Amino acid sequence: MADYQSTVKHIAAPAEKVFAKFTDLSQLQPVIDRYKEQVPQDKVKIKDITLTTDSCHISVDPIGTVGLKIIETEPFKTIKFASDGSPLNFNFWIQLVEKEPGDTKMRLTLRADIPFMVKAMIGNKLEQGIEMIAEALTKIEY
Repeated sequence: MADYQSTVKHIAAPAEKVFAKFTDLSQLQPVIDRYKEQVPQDKVKIKDITLTTDSCHISVDPIGTVGLKIIETEPFKTIKFASDGSPLNFNFWIQLVEKEPGDTKMRLTLRADIPFMVKAMIGNKLEQGIEMIAEALTKIEY
């Protein structure tokens, strides 16, 4: 298993609102729609995203479909996900800490079961990806 963590990010919103947004993944549809409008079509690796209340499935070229499903929550602190129909087994979690009212710190962690030879090829991309996702999550309206 390999772990990849984002740096700690700040979200200018209460942990309760951030938690509510991420425990109902269907609320992220406007974010997905904005992404599709802003990124040039020739740069898009993501072909399709399907959101439900507790799961997300993303079709990515050339990987295929990557899915995750909420498996555990601790109100206003942690949301844990597990892979769901993905080519690799992984767990992903969002940690939230509200130090001051309306200022939430967030960290993302990805733990993936990656074969040693593959890890050398994609490890840096996973590190960059987790950081990009964390940064994008700070820009959502809560």
